[in-house]
Amino acid sequence: MLQHVAHETRAEDVDAVLAFWALLGFEPVEPPPSLAGRTHWVQRGGTQIHLLLTADPVVPTAGHTAVVAADHDAALAALRAAGHPVEPRAEHWGVPRAFVKDPSGHVVEVMSAPPPG
Repeated sequence: MLQHVAHETRAEDVDAVLAFWALLGFEPVEPPPSLAGRTHWVQRGGTQIHLLLTADPVVPTAGHTAVVAADHDAALAALRAAGHPVEPRAEHWGVPRAFVKDPSGHVVEVMSAPPPG
């Protein structure tokens, strides 16, 4: 299982990005004291998203973060209702999935189940 991934984020985007991840079931957790003021973390289960504060964030042009939403349709509906454009994609492994960008521009794949393993 992936433990965490880091996304570079502008300080002024943090509240919107935290609200985005909350729609996918992630809740804020405290980073270690040594990182206070430089990062914000959210967590769902054993997976964390680390928002690294930077004035000039780099957003990967080809990569993305993928998460599983147990209630895929409800998660996509919540994202749409919050104003996030959702782009449905072809199913992989018989699994519905869609892409959406967080407010800082990072691409997030929302899947209804993980790939078979």
